[in-house]
Amino acid sequence: MSQFRALAGILRSRGWQCLLLPGGGGGGGRACRSVLAGSARSCFAGPSAPTAVNSSSSTSSSSSYVEEMYFAWLEDPTNVHESWDTFFRHTQAGAVSDGAVEGPPSALLQGRAGHQTPSMARKVVEDHLAVHTLIRAYQIRGHHVAQLDPLGILEADLDCFVPSDLITTIDKLGFYGLDESDLDKTFRLPFTTFIGGGATTLPLREIIRRLETSYCGHVGVEFMFINSVEQCQWIRGKFEPPGAMYFTSAEKRTLLARLVRSTRFEDFLARKWSSEKRFGLEGCEVLIPALKMIIDSSSAAGIDSIIMGMPHRGRLNVLANVIRKELNQIFCQFDPKLEAADEGSGDVKYHLGMYHERINRETDKTLTLSLMANPSHLEAVDPVVQGKAKAEQFYRGDTQGKKVMSILIHGDAAFAGQGVVYETFHLSELPSYTTHGTIHVVVNNQIGFTTDPRVARSSPYPTDVARVVNAPIFHVNADDPEAVMHVCRVAAEWRSTFNKDVVIDLVSYRRFGHNEMDEPMFTQPLMYKQIRRQEDVLKKYSDKLISEGVVTLQEFEEEVAKYDKICEEAYTSSKDEKISHIRHWLDSPWPDFFTAEGEPKGSRREGVLQHIGLTASSVPLEGFNLHPGVSRILRGRSELVKARQMDWALGEYMAFGSLLQEGVHVRLSGQDVERGTFSHRHHVLHDQEVDRRFCVPMNHLWSDQAPYTVCNSSLSEYGVLGFELGFAMASPNALVLWEAQFGDFHNTAQCIIDQFISPGQAKWVRNNGIVLLLPHGMEGMGPEHSSARPERFLQMSKDDPDRFPEFSGDFEVHQLFDCNWVVVNCSTPANFCHMLRRQVLLPFRKPLIIFTPKSLLRLPDARSSFDELSKGTRFKRLIPNEGPASENPQQVKRVIFCTGKVYYELARERKVLNLEGEVALIRLEQISPFPFDLVRSEVERYSNAELVWCQEEHKNMGYYDYVRPRFLTVVANQKPIWYVGRDPAAAPATGNKATHLNELGRFMDTAFNLSVFQGRKF
Repeated sequence: MSQFRALAGILRSRGWQCLLLPGGGGGGGRACRSVLAGSARSCFAGPSAPTAVNSSSSTSSSSSYVEEMYFAWLEDPTNVHESWDTFFRHTQAGAVSDGAVEGPPSALLQGRAGHQTPSMARKVVEDHLAVHTLIRAYQIRGHHVAQLDPLGILEADLDCFVPSDLITTIDKLGFYGLDESDLDKTFRLPFTTFIGGGATTLPLREIIRRLETSYCGHVGVEFMFINSVEQCQWIRGKFEPPGAMYFTSAEKRTLLARLVRSTRFEDFLARKWSSEKRFGLEGCEVLIPALKMIIDSSSAAGIDSIIMGMPHRGRLNVLANVIRKELNQIFCQFDPKLEAADEGSGDVKYHLGMYHERINRETDKTLTLSLMANPSHLEAVDPVVQGKAKAEQFYRGDTQGKKVMSILIHGDAAFAGQGVVYETFHLSELPSYTTHGTIHVVVNNQIGFTTDPRVARSSPYPTDVARVVNAPIFHVNADDPEAVMHVCRVAAEWRSTFNKDVVIDLVSYRRFGHNEMDEPMFTQPLMYKQIRRQEDVLKKYSDKLISEGVVTLQEFEEEVAKYDKICEEAYTSSKDEKISHIRHWLDSPWPDFFTAEGEPKGSRREGVLQHIGLTASSVPLEGFNLHPGVSRILRGRSELVKARQMDWALGEYMAFGSLLQEGVHVRLSGQDVERGTFSHRHHVLHDQEVDRRFCVPMNHLWSDQAPYTVCNSSLSEYGVLGFELGFAMASPNALVLWEAQFGDFHNTAQCIIDQFISPGQAKWVRNNGIVLLLPHGMEGMGPEHSSARPERFLQMSKDDPDRFPEFSGDFEVHQLFDCNWVVVNCSTPANFCHMLRRQVLLPFRKPLIIFTPKSLLRLPDARSSFDELSKGTRFKRLIPNEGPASENPQQVKRVIFCTGKVYYELARERKVLNLEGEVALIRLEQISPFPFDLVRSEVERYSNAELVWCQEEHKNMGYYDYVRPRFLTVVANQKPIWYVGRDPAAAPATGNKATHLNELGRFMDTAFNLSVFQGRKF
């Protein structure tokens, strides 16, 4: 293989395909080729090549000229003179000799020592290509040797090696075939670097120096994995030019003032409450000016609303100095005598959020900032923030994210260790979930509680997860404030330019333990010995600016004194606060909730129902090629509409369609929701002949309707449910639903349910109307996908089982207002429709948990008439017995209470046994809050009957443990409520079909054996 072919192979292996492969390299390759091709044609094409090169000036120009000729020849041999063509062809063939190359090339190859031989020319090309490869090596791997650790004792990445292709010592020049004598030679710079500034050539020594300045100082840039040439070039242009990191004196003074506030705030808390946990920011005080720089730059680019999420470390400082929460409101939270207002149970101060609208001082523009409340589950808030940001963008018509954006602050251990981070990243480019770029700021303490990074993650950096979405990662030494500000400015500009995620890794330290009471020397003695010797960043930076003459010592001390005075005055004022109002910390206010103009109006006239049914059973687009199976489903719907009946899919259509007509946005999200797990919904129709042609009939109901969003999600529960919860926070006048593929899939989103949905209002006075649709039912399909675990939701329901609620006025509404969520299991499509509409029409918002059916979706008995949606009808919390038993209640021997699918199995068995006059079947449609009033009425009606609770779930699961004490409260503990159902078990269901049927038959026999409980003691 010739030398040139070998060089081409080297370049290919290092990613230079765009320069050497005429037909490859994708879009980026084509861009590179077009630049080179244009240059080649303008410079080289012509009757002949130049015949001479001045030897005294050709030190740099001849070598670059040969290189350009070679590239042009590779592109197309006709780009160069025939003499060059002959030269390159003979060189590749290995047949180069003094007589094989004619006059013009040998004259051109006069070099630094006069006449250049072909071997000398090859050396010139080799050296230039080696320098280009060296530049690329710094761009790819320079961050590995960047000076990122402010303590100087650790490597920011866990790959403790020095890349062999970086010139950390002179002998490493040999890797490129260069040596020390080449350091003062001049080389032409490739177009893929900006280190030259305005120069096109630089000595090798200066090239290396500038590369080290750009990539090996206090900033480490990871970006060369990005597969867009344009984006890589943009990043190079921000970090490589000489003087790129420039700040005016005014900007430096602003930075110093922000550092003063960040540092002195923590100092003030430490002085006043030295024994209180506050999870301070000491060691990464630069976070505050960093966030403010991001906000300033984003505001200048047009952003006017920012939603933020973060863990507890530094939250109080962010609230005070970024969101601008009143200091006295923060300080009073430390008062142990502060009484709680009657607004819920509240939360600790370092979990609370805040919403604030203010003028940005740097841009003089109005800006709304929202910091979301977050539990101790550090990254749980990530998808919630994204959902709220997406909702604000949606309602404002901000389709490109130019007005609303999100910022997420992370800890290093959590960012690497928590799976929800990965799930959230994978939502970032999905059409129905993208927020058009999030700025992630990692407060990298280089420790997780007491765990060293080397046993906390397998990746070199805690930020490596961001590489999966091609997000650039900017590592920066947090003790260099100006480097941090530059990185933050670039990150904000990146987001504004490309609308993609970006990560800032603030490599810092934690001055104290996990909290201020913790002793870190137990587990990290060497690190904390160094930390105790470490000057804080404010001292370092103030000394720097004083030495530069940017500020005087007196000015600096006055700035410190001014902020200390502000804190002291706020502290004095905080003593006047006697009651803690959680509503002062609300992160998602609804100021116009249900004004006279905003309240939805009910509309379920016959014509509306017929119109919705017609749309649900047709295709509103011309020439649309439906799948035959879908056509059959739509024909079936049409027949139901003509008969004024509805199955489950039509009941859902009626609820959604009527709300859309009333201006209520409906959003349904989850895995496979467009078709439906059980192929019953089909809200998105796909053309069978035209790729990506689809139709959503629900959006063709009325010209002035609200929009309907239905979107299949990624295969994520934790991330997507959190996202939809955040989406539901943005507006009360929307129905936001998340459907699990199967009910038990919610268990991987348990954190969102336990920490946000169930206690959200109690902790943070945050109303939310999120709806969870959880397919549930024992169908003999095995232990997975059978149970949606209703017992878990009922255990977290807060109504008192031992007290009969006493409400004046509307019992139902008062009970709903007092609960933390609503749990239902509807048995008819009409009641399901009413339930969804009630969710929006109530004058407050509560989460709604619906256990949805599987076999009932197509069961003919489980259909409803349009009459059940007519004027005057409403959701039935309890459905009384229908039939002979209700006509002669005193003759009834047993009342069986149940919920959901098992009702139809009980009704069928009762009919077979001809016990319809002796056994009453009553359905609890709303399980929590428990309908005490209606249950009492039914118990009193059948006063001579024994009471039974029947469920298809095992005894230690399902509803029994929840309903039993409440039934006993209804009857004042005067009679029992007997259990009928499956025996206790560890698994939700059997995996054997025969066993399933035997269990069903056994408890059916028990349910209708009227003597089975005789003689048993209560």
